[in-house]
Amino acid sequence: MRTVIALGHDGMGHGDAELGRKILGTFLKKSTAIREITGVVFFNSGVKLVAEGSPVLVELRQLHDAGVDIRPCATCIDAFGLRDKIAVGEISNMDEIVAELNGAERVITL
Repeated sequence: MRTVIALGHDGMGHGDAELGRKILGTFLKKSTAIREITGVVFFNSGVKLVAEGSPVLVELRQLHDAGVDIRPCATCIDAFGLRDKIAVGEISNMDEIVAELNGAERVITL
């Protein structure tokens, strides 16, 4: 089942931000076992996860190396001033993000 993960912020869940980043890293590390993941889309503060210094770059690179599309939103990247700091993935736009979501049979939103 073609699965896409949607990340709209730089952590997982609501509450303690540090805990959210920690458990997101664990989730992404474990998600490499989900063979059906075909893409991860990033918007709003979620784009910080693909930038230099992100605590989950290793996990995202593993997913990318396994053939998973890593698609951060260009408008969001520019809003956070990260254009020159993207360390993994291909800068995308909302049309491509919508197409990625539309082609999915399942979307996991974190």
